[in-house]
Amino acid sequence: MSEQSGYSPSFKRPAEIMRMRRKRARSEAGVPSSVDGSESPGQGNSSPAGVRPFSPGPLFTQNRSGGGLKRRNPFANIENTFSPRKKLLIYNDDGNAVEAEGYKLWDAREKDGEPTLGGRLTETERQQPRNIASKKCLSLSEDDFLPGEREEDVKTTLLKSPQAIAPLSIAPPVCTEYPADWSLKTRLLFTSPLLLSWAEKPKAREEALGLSQHCRAQFSSLPQSIQDPRSCSELRCAFQQSLIYWQHPSLSWISLFPRINAERSFRGKSAPWAQDPALQQSLMSEWSVSLSSLYSLLKSQQCPYFYVCSYQFTALFRAAGLGGSGSITALMSPTTRGLREAMKADGIEFSLPLVEESRKSREQRNLTLNKEEEGTEKHASELTEDEEGAEDETDDDEDGSFSWLKEMGVQDKIKKPDGIVLKLRKEGHTTSLDHKPESVVCVEGSHTFTLINFLINCKSAVAAAGSQAGLPPTLLAPVAFRGAAMHTLKARSVNVKSQVGSSYQDISSLEVTGPILPSSLHAITTLLRPAQKGNFSAALYTHTPTAVMNVPTTEQQASAVGSVDLSGCGLQPASIQQLQQPPSLGKSALTHLTMNSYSFTWRN
Repeated sequence: MSEQSGYSPSFKRPAEIMRMRRKRARSEAGVPSSVDGSESPGQGNSSPAGVRPFSPGPLFTQNRSGGGLKRRNPFANIENTFSPRKKLLIYNDDGNAVEAEGYKLWDAREKDGEPTLGGRLTETERQQPRNIASKKCLSLSEDDFLPGEREEDVKTTLLKSPQAIAPLSIAPPVCTEYPADWSLKTRLLFTSPLLLSWAEKPKAREEALGLSQHCRAQFSSLPQSIQDPRSCSELRCAFQQSLIYWQHPSLSWISLFPRINAERSFRGKSAPWAQDPALQQSLMSEWSVSLSSLYSLLKSQQCPYFYVCSYQFTALFRAAGLGGSGSITALMSPTTRGLREAMKADGIEFSLPLVEESRKSREQRNLTLNKEEEGTEKHASELTEDEEGAEDETDDDEDGSFSWLKEMGVQDKIKKPDGIVLKLRKEGHTTSLDHKPESVVCVEGSHTFTLINFLINCKSAVAAAGSQAGLPPTLLAPVAFRGAAMHTLKARSVNVKSQVGSSYQDISSLEVTGPILPSSLHAITTLLRPAQKGNFSAALYTHTPTAVMNVPTTEQQASAVGSVDLSGCGLQPASIQQLQQPPSLGKSALTHLTMNSYSFTWRN
């Protein structure tokens, strides 16, 4: 930097700088600028000759080789005191821009004593406010005669105010609802900057009122925002109402959810039915009555849905009108080949939604390849058959796959595989689906009643050995049914400090544990919206085997969904409206839920 020698570190105090500015303004008012432009405008007697205060650029003087040193602007950095020369555009009479040939023209004028570029620019800047003020005072008739000047004013304004031409900021869309999640949750963890302690330790009257409202299917309306949630009795009653669910069988010393991979929780617990066949028969008889009662409520639209949780699978039954389907639907996952064969033997028609979706996508991909490679269709089909393997084998392969042995004359020397081996090879892909999310089966319509009878009579629904031997599957529902026991989810509030940057912020948390049904999750988030003023987040812990319950069914009848009356199913209208939407999460489930300024965002 050539100008670094003129740097003075003494200009550090703002008071001194402001004092020099005031002195400079007084000197400008007393001494007029030179007419020939040799002296810079704004420079008074207080400044020494050849020095222009507070100027980061070169001096505009007649003699650049003068003896004065430039004083550097204290507000400018050392590195940015030099700026490269910019291109100069000159507009001719036609309005076309012509690039000037550098600064040679101006250097020549400086040598001849004409006003310099700095003088011309400074004089233009001084006259510009006066020109704009005079143009504002023009009458309407004068504006008609000066179209060119008006157009130049508009251009100048646009160039000087880039915010005027900047695109308007578009507000993000407000999402007041999140997609329906049909998976069972084992734990919810809500966090919010506002206190969540209002959700625990209800009064006796509030708890009793919440239980009564749940049994009578009564729901109280809450305002958009609640100033003091702890003193709002309606909010606390509604929260107790949202925690209730119904379960059969109910054993106080054993937790009957989850049942898959839960041998550790059953170990060491008293199981008097394990060695008593009569007690096992009594438990199964009561369980059959409860399951039949649930299906009757489901068929009459008095129960929206229920779950059957066995030691090896979980089944979800949904009423007509929910999940985007106009008929009763049932989803079961995970399944095995033996269970699917037993269902076929009982005449139950079912589909594999994920397998069919994969097959359709594969067929679509094959069609695309055939269109792109019309000349090599035979080669593409051979590659597709090699990739699919046993899935694309046909019955003709069993007879003709060994024809090449006969052509070689060695058909009697090589042992051929028998029909059982060929059958196992063909069904290898179906066996590989066992205990995987892709093994989910979907049953619709009247076949769901056949599935209920199958579950009642199926011996594989009850464990024959182990810690769960002789114990019927767990039934879970949001409404009461025959033989069910009322249970409530456990809620606990804790205040913690979370580090945000270099400081700590008070965060309130609310933990809810138990078998959390889809309607319970929606009811709790609906209550937190006004109580936390639209700002909270939640971590959702899913029972893994039920995450696949969000797959869409094969028959989506959107027109038939609205015709089904579900007002008597025991859920609030907002929850029914959410559960009526077709599933959109696929084989995944929600893991995080955030509400910010009354707008939802989520991750799955």
